[in-house]
Amino acid sequence: MAIESILEPLILSFQLALWSTFFLLLLGVPLSWILLKSASWVRKIGEILITLPIVLPPSVLGFYLLLLLGSEGFIGHSYMNITGKSLAFSFPGLVIGSIIYSLPFVVRPILAAFSEIDHQAFQVAATLGANGWQRFLYVALPLAKNGILTGGVLGFAHTLGEFGVVLMIGGNIPGETRVTSIAIYDYVEALDYHSAHYLSLILVVISFAILFFVSFWNR
Repeated sequence: MAIESILEPLILSFQLALWSTFFLLLLGVPLSWILLKSASWVRKIGEILITLPIVLPPSVLGFYLLLLLGSEGFIGHSYMNITGKSLAFSFPGLVIGSIIYSLPFVVRPILAAFSEIDHQAFQVAATLGANGWQRFLYVALPLAKNGILTGGVLGFAHTLGEFGVVLMIGGNIPGETRVTSIAIYDYVEALDYHSAHYLSLILVVISFAILFFVSFWNR
């Protein structure tokens, strides 16, 4: 078992998880706030659409993402016209797929954290002259920091263990889209259980550490 064959998918998985988490928080925090302030029926529809990836089979979600990101899809075709490169079966394509697939794991705890904030805090800020943007920046974000951190950590952990979606839209290209979960599948298929066990154990330890951190922080 070569160390390089173990490190390469691990490093790629961490890169994918870090980039995805960055964009998930960038998108998830304002999206959660918008849903909170929307009409009840808008919020309900928004929550259903965001939660849909949880109940959809990863292969189904991956298939439609592949159509969307492929050279004939709207996003993939536009990306190819601009960059001259294919978005499907590429690292940027994995990031986009991971954002969509992990979005509910980020938005739900953040939305719950925003919902638990006492409305009186916003009223006090308004009487002190704070506008809507200032109330969000200086009141909502600090009071919801636990939920935001939890959402970011869960998004990172979920992206780290993805398999079905990344396989559908990224394939199995070494150094480009072959993340840890796919490498484990390859090792099992090749009956290399020692390497599969080594990588799986690393993910188990990382997942346990992440959940322990979230539990400790929330406490």
